Amino acid sequence: MSGAVRYLAEVYGGDGARSLCLGGTVAPSRCLALRWLRGQALRIADGLDPDPDSAWAPPGTLWPTPHSGADAPIQLRCWAANIGLQEAASRRLADGVPYGFLARDASGWYRLYARPVRIPSAPTPPEELHHADRARR
Repeated sequence: MSGAVRYLAEVYGGDGARSLCLGGTVAPSRCLALRWLRGQALRIADGLDPDPDSAWAPPGTLWPTPHSGADAPIQLRCWAANIGLQEAASRRLADGVPYGFLARDASGWYRLYARPVRIPSAPTPPEELHHADRARR
């Protein structure tokens, strides 16, 4: 079966009781799928753990806290910034293998996921086949 390859990229989140799809897209290339996942990783990290100097927060509203144990926002930011992980993910997708990254901490988990999908090409309508045969004669 012939057809184009596209890349499905999705983000999930949850805790011990439930899981949610936080978004998804179909990208024409693995590079664009991974770029979308990096943007989602940073969006989630910033939503969970905004910078204390964020312009939208009045001064003194947010303050740094000491980190203890696993921290999903830090894991997501590190994944988004790690060129080696991005290249490994791209190679897996190029080989036709799904890629996933899981960040978790005491409050929940976040999964970045991408996989190649084959989009079948449309069959040629019978009348076009007959027309093509006549044109060759």
